[in-house]
Amino acid sequence: MEKTTIQINFETLERLKSLKNFERQSYDELLNSLINNCEEESLSEEEINEIQKGLEDVKKGRVYPIEVVARELGIALK
Repeated sequence: MEKTTIQINFETLERLKSLKNFERQSYDELLNSLINNCEEESLSEEEINEIQKGLEDVKKGRVYPIEVVARELGIALK
């Protein structure tokens, strides 16, 4: 495997160290794990569209109070 070096601030290095799952975990493993988590957490185009539709509903007043939804679902609010 080809290797390289990168320049990072000391504070960044300390933050990376605190994220390691185990002491001997390599920074390559750690960074790949972080990248994978970011990719998994990215929203799909469909999810973004659904959120935008929901926000538009809120702006136009097409919402129901939580009390109404809870009553229809038979849920008691505290």
